[in-house]
Amino acid sequence: MYDVIVIGVGGMGSAAVYHMAARGATVLGLEQFEVPHARGSSHGLTRIIRLAYWEHHSYVPLLRRAYALWRELERDAGEQLLIVGGSIDAGLADSRPIAGALEACAQFGLTCDVLDPTQLSTRFPAYRMPRDIVALFQPDGGFLLAERSVIAHVTAALARGAAVHTRERVTQWRTVRGSVEVRTNVSTYHARRLVVTAGPWAGTMLPQFSGVLSPERQVVMWTEPRKPELFTVDRFPVFYIHVEEGAFYGFPEYGARGFKIGKYHHLREAADPDVPSHEPDDEDERVLRAAVSRYFPDADGPRLAAETCLFTNTPDEHFLIGRQDAVSYAAGFSGHGFKFCSVVGEILADLALDGATKHDISLFDPARFA
Repeated sequence: MYDVIVIGVGGMGSAAVYHMAARGATVLGLEQFEVPHARGSSHGLTRIIRLAYWEHHSYVPLLRRAYALWRELERDAGEQLLIVGGSIDAGLADSRPIAGALEACAQFGLTCDVLDPTQLSTRFPAYRMPRDIVALFQPDGGFLLAERSVIAHVTAALARGAAVHTRERVTQWRTVRGSVEVRTNVSTYHARRLVVTAGPWAGTMLPQFSGVLSPERQVVMWTEPRKPELFTVDRFPVFYIHVEEGAFYGFPEYGARGFKIGKYHHLREAADPDVPSHEPDDEDERVLRAAVSRYFPDADGPRLAAETCLFTNTPDEHFLIGRQDAVSYAAGFSGHGFKFCSVVGEILADLALDGATKHDISLFDPARFA
């Protein structure tokens, strides 16, 4: 019998397996695909991380811990996973992203520079924002290497005695006299505790939340910059901009992939995670290309690549983290969760092994959807 079984070994699950193994627990991670894979939410080379979080003040203490844990994982892995080059939030002065980020900076003593469009393009020439937009530069922002982070967590977990089975799909689980039985297409396993980090499949693994968790098709695109010297890590911060066409996010050139951009919620297409998303098409490119040409014209070169991934949304776009009896879970990361993987892994280890966590996760209480 294992101490803990983890269903889903993507960003969150790999971190959970690692943190529990690091505490001496016997852990089995079950992943229906490979580690890593491109069917869920933890691929696409890079993920934004930023400290002045406008979404809610409760995230900032978690982010501070996440940064520390990412650095610990880097030391363990012997490679850089978190690259700091600053981040830009931009929108109207009274918009939620700007007001919320300023509040976070004031409340937590964070450094940020407020820039008008001229100041922004002078400092970072690749940016071309409308005249009514305000930009906030946060020097602590940057990006994580997504697939490498998953691999690093799994590698460190294996070194501490964890087991991870790939290409093994969970077909059923149930509680049996205070413990948990998990059946897969290969075997049946038993554990004292279960952790569900199944991403877009969380609604299947946790039927009580099937009406709360909504998978959504997302698309990102990489282009070849016309002026690549403007899109290096030291000259082009990651961004989240809220503009007339919607909310867009993006990254500097990295890993020979070019400039990366996505539109938050893209085309708002519901997705079935068991049916592979259709490949990016001309309509997907049209949506993203319009933002590139208007706001980042020096990146408006040929398309180098495009990929689909999946958001798993909750109605309020805050996470779903909790514990019920022998089962802990984390889901509904709504397209902004990857940066928290390191600390969510620690939280899940707390919940599974100790029954509670010192971190404030009240914002993510599933009871809010009762």
